[in-house]
Formats: sequence, structure tokens, C-alpha cells
Amino acid sequence: MVNPFFKNHGPFKISEIITILNLRSDNIDEDIEIKDIKDLFTSGLEDITFFHSKKYKEVAINTKASFCLTTEVLKNELPKNCKAIVVDNVLVCTSKITSLFYPDSINDDFDHTTININDTKFKNNVTFGKNVLIGENVSIGSNCKIGHNTIIEKNVSIGDNCSIGSNNIIRSTQIKNNVKILDNCVIGKHGFGFFPIKNNNLRYPHIGIVLIEDNCEIGCGATIDRGSMSNTIIGRNTYLDNQIHIAHNVKIGENSIIAGQVGIAGSSIIGSNVKIGGQAGISGHIKIGDNVEIGGGSGVIRNIPDNTKVMGYPAKNIREFLRDNK
Repeated sequence: MVNPFFKNHGPFKISEIITILNLRSDNIDEDIEIKDIKDLFTSGLEDITFFHSKKYKEVAINTKASFCLTTEVLKNELPKNCKAIVVDNVLVCTSKITSLFYPDSINDDFDHTTININDTKFKNNVTFGKNVLIGENVSIGSNCKIGHNTIIEKNVSIGDNCSIGSNNIIRSTQIKNNVKILDNCVIGKHGFGFFPIKNNNLRYPHIGIVLIEDNCEIGCGATIDRGSMSNTIIGRNTYLDNQIHIAHNVKIGENSIIAGQVGIAGSSIIGSNVKIGGQAGISGHIKIGDNVEIGGGSGVIRNIPDNTKVMGYPAKNIREFLRDNK
């Protein structure tokens, strides 16, 4: 599920979408209804998607969407079943259409629905500290603990045997079983997605969630942004150290270990059994394979294949790095 916590206000006729984008509807049946907007991976019949970078050509050719926001250069990469809607700025137009379908996903103001845990059904089932607040549409499993001054905002699911530390803020997140979240974390807020337009920045809606799989540990001061069009995922038995930032749409595999002050930019995919040293930086929209080791302080700006050890900036094979820095 990409967006279980956000209400879809569709369907909308394609003519309404065309009008919002200030385009002409030549050769388009204006009465066709569009049920949802999704990414290239998950879109299906009666959906609209977007295709803005040649990095996603292999995915675009297999999309099942009926319509796609794209550019003149990229439109011919789409399959016959998907009609291109050519626009000047794909991401800005995607933001506008996402806001149409999901108007409540744009802003992340404080959750006014929260109440003290003592006034909820969880008061006898959860071990909790002082000043714990719970929002609407929250579920908490058995044998869980929540520390002082923590706010579980709306749209959160917590599994069994979880420990949530003090001073945390969590929303739009699914936490599986046996997860530990230490103190001072912010999980599930929207990511750093906006577009400068003249003197006013256009905020990009975030309709995804954060999914934390079983047996994970999230260190103190971590920030994990929810996905924009897909989910941010922390794989099973993955451990994050303190002061780590995971941006929107990042996917981290199983059994990975990430040391302190690492930053992973949006939409990057990290494999399983990956080890990342402290203060490393991972650029956006890249893929790191399985069984990769990244040295501390490295800057990763391109894809890394499976079973590789890298270090430095830009990150290179560790043997090459050591040879160049004797």
C-alpha cells in the first residue's frame, strides 16, 4: 500500500486534469476518468503517472498507466497503452495533480487530534511515561513501551513488542514487530520536496508512508521522511545509528548497518547486508547493491554494484582509494 493514510478525492476526468495544467486536449477523449496518480512502478489502468528522467526508461516502457506526464524528449519511451501528456515541467505538473487527488497531503501542521494517552483505550495496554499524546487512527500492539513527551500523531500503526523512546514525533508510519526507536526522532513527516516558482516555492505533496520492518533499531535524533509518491522503507533487522537522515522514497534492504550522521538523499535504493560508515553521504536516485561496504566520510554519487567496497569522494573501489592515498 502506497497511501493507506491519505484520502483519494478522485476519480477526475482527464479534461479536468488537462484544464488544471493549462493544456489543450487534442486527440484525448475528455470523458475518460482517472482514478489515481501513481509512480511508474505501481500505476495501472485508469491511473496517471509521470516520467521526468531518462534514468527511468526501463521502468517507463513497462508502465501500465493510461496517461503519463512527460517531456517531448521522453514521450517516445512510453508503451502504446500509455498516452503522453507533454508538459514543460513534469515535476511541477505532477505536484499539481497529486494535490488534486490528495489535498490533505501537502502540509504537516501539528496534529490537533492528539489527546493524552490516559484518555485513550491504550492506557491499560501500554507502558508509558509522562506527557504522551496519541492522535487519530493509531493502533498499538501488545507489550509496547512509549517514553516521556512522545507524540504519536495521526495515522500510525505500531506492532508488538516495540519500544518508542522519549521526545519522538511519529506520523503516517507503519512500524512492524520488535522495533526500537530511541529518543528525539522525527519519523513520517513530509520530505524536502518543493519547486521554486518566481517568489513562491511550490510544496510537493507526500502521499507515501514510512514502513519500518521487524527487528529494526532507529538511533537517537534520526529523521526519516515519508515517501512522496512511493513509500520510504527500512528493511528487516536494519540498524540505524544516531543523527541519520533518510529522505523521501529511500528504500533500505534487510540486515544493513548505517553509522552516525549518514545522509541518504531521496529515491535512492540501498540493498541488503550493506554497511555504511559514519558521515557518508549518498546522492539521490542511485542504487547501491547487496553486500556493499561504504567507508566513513565517503560521497556516493553513482550506482554501486553488489559485493563492492568503496571509499572516498567520489566513492571508488577501496583498493583504488588506498593506492591513490598512500
